[in-house]
Amino acid sequence: MRLTSIDGAGVDRWPGSAHEARRFIGDRVPQCSDVEGLTHESDRYGRADEPPALVEPAVTEGRVFRSIAVADPRTVRGTSGFSAFLDGTQNIEIVSQLYGIPFVWGTVAAAVRLRVNRRLVAWPKVAPSVRRRYYIPFRYVDDLLPVLLNDARVVDTAKADSSGAFPSKHPAALMERAVQKVQEDRELLERELAEAWCAMEAGVLYVDGSITSSSTVSRSTNAVGVIKTHRRLYAGGDAFRVLVGMARGERTSVFSVAPRSRHPVSSWYLRVRSAAGRDALFGLVRVEAAECEDMTNRADEISRWILAEGAPLALPDGRWDKMAYGIRDTEEFLRAIS
Repeated sequence: MRLTSIDGAGVDRWPGSAHEARRFIGDRVPQCSDVEGLTHESDRYGRADEPPALVEPAVTEGRVFRSIAVADPRTVRGTSGFSAFLDGTQNIEIVSQLYGIPFVWGTVAAAVRLRVNRRLVAWPKVAPSVRRRYYIPFRYVDDLLPVLLNDARVVDTAKADSSGAFPSKHPAALMERAVQKVQEDRELLERELAEAWCAMEAGVLYVDGSITSSSTVSRSTNAVGVIKTHRRLYAGGDAFRVLVGMARGERTSVFSVAPRSRHPVSSWYLRVRSAAGRDALFGLVRVEAAECEDMTNRADEISRWILAEGAPLALPDGRWDKMAYGIRDTEEFLRAIS
């Protein structure tokens, strides 16, 4: 199997699996040693997530951060206004190493699943995206062949950051940088699909994650972001007690979110499952939507849609307390095609 370089040299296909990726590197960089079984163990090298933090919410609905009932928790039912679901997946493996330097093989994928007659099908207008790449720190690998150095599908994970600093040669630092690059590639695929939806469709798209990376999506009424992880909690000061005390079917006041280098949106927290006897973040999601004149009614409406998406349960996924079944369906679909 030969590498197809960026200028068209070579005739054989790019690796399609971690096994092929490992063999591919071994054939071309024989000094490398194979690494097995690190598909899910890469977290031990550290994650690219931001550190946990509490932030004061910039409330835009009323004057205080409070909880608001949007549905009776005993009868959380109704019709959802979401037309489709968007999610992405990533898989990271260390396939080889050269003198302790990790060669990472990453696969990212994203898809939109359209609701048709209560069934979820592939969105026919834009096909799902799957990309596979090597993530290698060129600075610390002297024996890398030019055909790898010059291929756009090989990502250099040792470039200088905005301050001009290079990552350490420590394997943990290099893995953290590789994970960050994989996450960026996944976000790019998701953003491309979300922007395509907003340009082509009139229905509302349920996006698994933030919509602040795109100016188009963050301003569109055709997309809603639902965040399940809460490294940054917009609940500093007195707002924290309000947040952790929310019952199922309640949302918080709307507040503004304007992350650095991203685009502003309106946001609020929603409790989709009761946290009684659970940890404080159980069943808690944060919603992002484009700002509008009547944000109170819009937040109530979207919250009821999200609550309606809670049935059926997204089991056996461990995140079932926060995950809509449509997102689980999308993830299962992506695992099947990638």
